[in-house]
Amino acid sequence: MRVFVDDDSCRGHGVCAAVCPSVFVITDGGYAEAVEDDISPELESSVREAVDGCPERAIHVKEENHVN
Repeated sequence: MRVFVDDDSCRGHGVCAAVCPSVFVITDGGYAEAVEDDISPELESSVREAVDGCPERAIHVKEENHVN
């Protein structure tokens, strides 16, 4: 799973940083940023909660397909 914040959509509500501070921070400019974009399995549920809680729907997830 990979995650990113759409800079054009984010309004800096901070829900993501409150829900999952190990992945999301609020920058000095007041907007969210994903400091970890390649999400470990143990953080996936918190990231999904942040995605669902974003009032602007500015957080996007890309599922990784692993080929063995």
